[in-house]
Amino acid sequence: MKFKHGTRRKAIEYEKDLAKHWKEHKTFERSIENRPASNSYVFYDGPPFITGVPHHGTLLSSIVKDAVPRYWTMQGKRVERVWGWDCHGLPAEVFTEKKLGIKDKRDVGTKVSLEEYITTCRDNMVQTGNLWEDTIDRIGRWVDFKGAYKTMDKEYMESVWWAFKQLYEKGKIYEGEKVLLYCTRDATPISKAEVAMDNSYQDVTDPTVYVKFKLVGRGGEYLLAWTTTPWTLPSNSAVAVNKDLDYAVVELEDERLIVAKSLVEKVFTDEKHQPLEYTIVETIKGSELVGLAYEPLFAPEAALQDQENAFKVWHASFVHDEEGTGIAHESPAYGEEDYELARKHDIPWVMSTDDNGIFTFGNWKGQNVWEVNKQVAKELKGRGIVWKIDYIKHSYPHCHRCDTKLMYRAHPSLFMDIQGQKTNMLKENGNITWFPEHIKHGRFEHTVESAPDWNLSRDRFWATPIPMWKGTDENGRERIKVVGSYAELKELSGVELEDYHRPWIDDVKFTIDGVEYTRIDKVIDCWFESGSMPFAQFHYPFENREKFEENYPGDYIAEYVGQVRAWFYYLHAIGVGLFGKAAFKNVIVTGTLAGNDGRKMSKSYGNFTDPNELMDRYSADALRFLLISSPVLNGEDYALVDQNVADVQRKLAMVWNMYDFFTMYAEVDGWEWSGSLEDPMQLCDNDLDRWIISRVHQLNNEVARHMNDYDLPGAAKPMLPFIDDASNWYVRRSRKRFWKSDDDRDKHNAYRTLHYVLVHLSHIMAPFTPFLAEELYRNLTGDESVHLNDWPVVGHVNEMLVGEMAHARSIVTAGLAQRARAQIKVRQPLGIARVSGAVRLSEATLDVIKEELNVKDIEVTAHVETVELDTTINEELKLEGLARDIIREVQNARKKAALNVDDRIVLALKSSDYDVRAAIAKHSDVIRTETLAVEVSEAASYGHAVDVKIASNQLSISLQKRT
Repeated sequence: MKFKHGTRRKAIEYEKDLAKHWKEHKTFERSIENRPASNSYVFYDGPPFITGVPHHGTLLSSIVKDAVPRYWTMQGKRVERVWGWDCHGLPAEVFTEKKLGIKDKRDVGTKVSLEEYITTCRDNMVQTGNLWEDTIDRIGRWVDFKGAYKTMDKEYMESVWWAFKQLYEKGKIYEGEKVLLYCTRDATPISKAEVAMDNSYQDVTDPTVYVKFKLVGRGGEYLLAWTTTPWTLPSNSAVAVNKDLDYAVVELEDERLIVAKSLVEKVFTDEKHQPLEYTIVETIKGSELVGLAYEPLFAPEAALQDQENAFKVWHASFVHDEEGTGIAHESPAYGEEDYELARKHDIPWVMSTDDNGIFTFGNWKGQNVWEVNKQVAKELKGRGIVWKIDYIKHSYPHCHRCDTKLMYRAHPSLFMDIQGQKTNMLKENGNITWFPEHIKHGRFEHTVESAPDWNLSRDRFWATPIPMWKGTDENGRERIKVVGSYAELKELSGVELEDYHRPWIDDVKFTIDGVEYTRIDKVIDCWFESGSMPFAQFHYPFENREKFEENYPGDYIAEYVGQVRAWFYYLHAIGVGLFGKAAFKNVIVTGTLAGNDGRKMSKSYGNFTDPNELMDRYSADALRFLLISSPVLNGEDYALVDQNVADVQRKLAMVWNMYDFFTMYAEVDGWEWSGSLEDPMQLCDNDLDRWIISRVHQLNNEVARHMNDYDLPGAAKPMLPFIDDASNWYVRRSRKRFWKSDDDRDKHNAYRTLHYVLVHLSHIMAPFTPFLAEELYRNLTGDESVHLNDWPVVGHVNEMLVGEMAHARSIVTAGLAQRARAQIKVRQPLGIARVSGAVRLSEATLDVIKEELNVKDIEVTAHVETVELDTTINEELKLEGLARDIIREVQNARKKAALNVDDRIVLALKSSDYDVRAAIAKHSDVIRTETLAVEVSEAASYGHAVDVKIASNQLSISLQKRT
């Protein structure tokens, strides 16, 4: 194969061209097909929401999801990569409601029919995804879009039904009522994982009130309770203290108020937080308060009227004296701990709001709790029920989809029993490789340990309907039937549907033994759908049974750190619940990308550049490599700054500088590649060749070792140093071998070595910078694609030579630093360098050091630590330095004259300076050889002329190509 100089293209040109080429020639598909199905590597791709738009965060995930499968494909594995779309749940409903002008859940069935609502949801989800596909192509990710699964597909939903029934029959799903985070706008519970994952906590200012509960039989004494939710007071049914705390009876303005003794000074202040005058008249234990009755704040609701355990004081270990008053008002319908206390002691409770957070009784009936929260506090203070109001700024959860302030609310739901399988979940976590490793026994283990039972049901519309039907027998007992397939439903009901969503599934009823069954009107949490994707994407167990069972658990998943509590956790919970083992073997957790100012990426902040613009400006490969090698791949947050992408692009460009150098001289010399990619190590007798071959082999092994451990930043770390070694050491030090060497064999070895190194480098970089690797490989070999090749199997690494050269470079670096401090340029020769004898160096390596430091002699001694230069410059050294300056200026003049590297010239040098003329006279042979001048004259004048400064003195240069 012959080479032609000037074939290098700009990154934006070859990246976009290659993306089209791969598609047209089905390179991705062929990279899968040419690996055997018996050697599969299973990658799970978490589905993004279909109506979302790609951004830097999704590109980060896509880069990581692309690099690892590319690597394992090159290891001979068959790595299928199928895209998926998350189509269900609140995101889709909120998107639809904006289109339909719907305000909240109550509008469905009134302003629009449920059928119209669901149809609109489906239509919104049927999108081409062109924006996604174009952006994913631009970043160089290979994934099957055409075969993408959708969570709304009936086949996918049927697999979800199957999973639900399996868990139900295993006794892992039960009905219950618990206090859950609840969105009043969407009228449905929200999981804590969703709120935490999307960082949906916002700083808000709320009223905190000190409420007086008048004790019965204590002579007019009041318990002073503290709460941050005044709106829950109408549903109060108990007060809690801690029996082990000391409480003070405080006399203040003819009232006696009881609070925790340690909080007295903090509580009894005015609105400006100045201390009030009070007297502590008695100290009692909390145990003396337990069991006492108090007068209700309001006329009790019927549910609480005359109930034995209503309006009493109870002990609760969760009550403390770190804030508030050490006394808690209990409204079991609206607090997790309140609810558990009520269950433990059979305390009656009442709910004062409807599904949309609207008061259903009392003075504020018909009003939203958050809209009147401050009003409630003020009115109760006016009535003497509230003793004092303060305001607190705190972080409070909001709905991650509609931004509504959430409440805690008792809600009947279906739950998956996580507690019963928690031990096994923790055990199975031990079989997973996490990167970064600390996530394993840190964030993820903590997530599992602290996880409550999973609330599976949602009171919404657009999601997989829960396949549970209920009926009541003649004895009034509830009967339940869970359906696990469409065939089973048809057998029971005789009905087969085109679409198993609501409302059509709601109409399906059936009778068993005289009992009519009706489906409950709940849908399933969309995280259950996402967690089911390992099998649901294959429509398992109805299809692809063998394929799934032979390839479960998956080999690899990756997402950002927020998914530790979400998708990773739900995959794990379902995998252990259904199959008794973890759903995945290896996982990479990235951190979160921030804008260039360290804040969250936001259009309103203007703190990031559009991803496509950024890639067009620099390159997709530069963005890929930067992110892979950044702290974000160690699970840390990382601010994406454009300049950092530019810096990486500049460093990657050194590869093209080497390519340009190679093709320039290969074209001049007519060097042709034989077509063999065999290791040339045994054919080389030059230490520099053997060193760079060893270095590329070393790089190969190091990258593979880290990739096998899923340590992508560790794999990327040695690449740029290698490129620097190859460009700034091997190529630079071999330059004369390419254009001046009379030894044809040595020149051939130099070409063969550089070609081998660049082709080998294209393989190593392929998973990380797929465009650059492909363009380089195709240009150097003429073959179709590096991505169809296997990972290189490398030969010998001369560790001694590699170590010796590394030590030599460190000596050179230290010596050049001494030159810089002395302000002596490198072209100026020096007399001697004294080098430490602590590490034995060969004569050849010492010669390298001598040449790099531009010294006449090297002395190895035990009297220096690294290197020491003699910076004395005598007359002879000065003239040689001037000669080298002259050579440099002539070479610059050659470039300006647009001469080819092998063009011979005639040259004229004129100067009135004695030292410059002396340097020319003394070193004319060297000047002639280095500049390819056939003659050097002082009197002649040629076509291309420039005037330059040499040591502050004028030098006139004129030259032309020898004809």
